[in-house]
Amino acid sequence: MKTICLYFEIHQIIHLKRYRFFDIGTDHYYYDDYENERSISDIAERSYMPALTALQQMIQENGKFFKVAFSLSGTGIEQLEMHAPQVLEKLQELNETGCVEFLAEPYSHGLSSLANPDAFARDMKKQCAKMEEYFGKKPTVARNSSLIYSDDIGAQIAALGFKGMLTEGAKHVLGWKSPHYVYNCNMAPSLKLLLRDVELSDDISLRFNNAEWEGYPLFADAYIDRIARLPEEEQIINIFMELSALGIAQPLSSNILEFFKALPACAKEKGITFSTPTEICMKTKSVGAINVPDTLSWVDEERDCSCWLGNAMQREAFNKLYSVADRLLIANDPRINQDWDYLQASNNFRFMTTKPSNVGLDRGIYSGPFDAFTNYMNILGDFINRVNALYPQEIENDELNALLTTIKNQGDEIEMKDIEIERLKTKLAKLQPTEAEPKKPAAKKPTVKKAAPKKAAPKKKAEEPKKEE
Repeated sequence: MKTICLYFEIHQIIHLKRYRFFDIGTDHYYYDDYENERSISDIAERSYMPALTALQQMIQENGKFFKVAFSLSGTGIEQLEMHAPQVLEKLQELNETGCVEFLAEPYSHGLSSLANPDAFARDMKKQCAKMEEYFGKKPTVARNSSLIYSDDIGAQIAALGFKGMLTEGAKHVLGWKSPHYVYNCNMAPSLKLLLRDVELSDDISLRFNNAEWEGYPLFADAYIDRIARLPEEEQIINIFMELSALGIAQPLSSNILEFFKALPACAKEKGITFSTPTEICMKTKSVGAINVPDTLSWVDEERDCSCWLGNAMQREAFNKLYSVADRLLIANDPRINQDWDYLQASNNFRFMTTKPSNVGLDRGIYSGPFDAFTNYMNILGDFINRVNALYPQEIENDELNALLTTIKNQGDEIEMKDIEIERLKTKLAKLQPTEAEPKKPAAKKPTVKKAAPKKAAPKKKAEEPKKEE
């Protein structure tokens, strides 16, 4: 039976302010608060709230049949907390339906997976803790920023304990293979991979309102018919996109939400179900490994990382930023850590691209890639000076490595103790009587005939554990 895995990403760009060379050392605040508030409020009103309300209605009308998955970057959550808390409240309401899964991704929505495995692991763990805080469950399936993936990254994700990962069904990786199967990581067979169907996803997120597109107008029944006509053995259809596609990329006037609302009924008619990523990973076996030696993503025609690291400016900024990744572990300053998250965000490097793109790129305050590079490097210069002030560069690398090793060992020890504490809590909860079990009065004796002792026997067994306590 065919099943659709529908997933939406929620991330918000942190807009940097105009920062001059002469601001270095005197101004340690890097953000355009007005633009950040304006943009998140606008996207919440025009996209997030209408889209989430529609998805909630779809769940209410279809019971447990319709299911959907989300992931939120940690920096995106911080912006929503400040400027659009109603979005988080709506997501919590959706979570209570039991038809929604929340995935893990880098807290910063950055590129740490391409630079520093330890920084990447910290980024993932930090976001998982945030998701557990909001939605009460630790994610079991992960996705990287912009679906960035390679064999090495898959191995890192598997080492963090995840069961599955989302990535792009890029043609140059798949070749003759179809994205409609479950695959596994080449270097970590236990990690299952769900590959995005590029055409079916982009028909909605990029082309839905394009009157010049040959598939225009797109109707829900025709869309589901295409899925139903796929070969019988192709069972997994992964439709992944940004939530902002509903309302921003495709305006609400295009009837995009009406299209989505019609999907469950059309799918039910064709015997097609909806599943969350974890359900698919648990129920479906992998058909084999996917070999991805080079990094891929869901951005641009090349489906690689050239939009962030394709020119000398981007690589210089990237290398300079991650040159202090290890020192941040020792500095451990809350304000610096927040700046680190915001400066890692991939859009900072995207603004520096010199590549032509078929998707419009809004550079915000920047007139071009060199302007974006100059502004970012000025900010980065001040940021690195602050990091070095807390932990100077003059200190020997041997001492730095020794401190990092000590911190890592302490972190591993704390993690093991946390696991043991949770295990003991679970064990204790099982030993304690639940509230649902009413306590029988000990003084009251049965007033039945000779058969009474036989009925009293179970009562004694229930009281025995109390004596042990």
